[in-house]
Amino acid sequence: MFRCSACGALNRVSQPAPVGTPSCGRCHGALDLSGKPQPVDGEGLSRVVVSSPIPVLLDLWAPWCAPCRAAAPVLEALGQASAGRLLVLKLNTEEHPEVASSLGVRGIPCFVLYANGREVARRSGLMPGAEMSRWVSESLGGGVGMRL
Repeated sequence: MFRCSACGALNRVSQPAPVGTPSCGRCHGALDLSGKPQPVDGEGLSRVVVSSPIPVLLDLWAPWCAPCRAAAPVLEALGQASAGRLLVLKLNTEEHPEVASSLGVRGIPCFVLYANGREVARRSGLMPGAEMSRWVSESLGGGVGMRL
């Protein structure tokens, strides 16, 4: 499952991906199959969390936050390693403070994991890559095919 970075629609793509660049079923734009984290706003977040058939990892961050910047390559690697099985989204708390407030975020970086339309885990603070992968896998029960 991949999210279109242009319109936000969720798209099923068979694995291995077909030859060529798959396009979005809604806007027909090219889909990024890399699994890299995608920016999201409050409305997009709500839509994705409710409709995503795969788990969603949300990174709440701010440009001035050094630990948030340090977490970026960890999230990028995690997203790429689990492309199509985990959707990684980034919400800039400076641009969308109302969303961070409504989620009860008290410190950043804050990572919120959603599955089946609801929050299943939350953690604040920088984590090394192996710890982040383990946290995601364990939070999802470890038995849902999430080998990150």
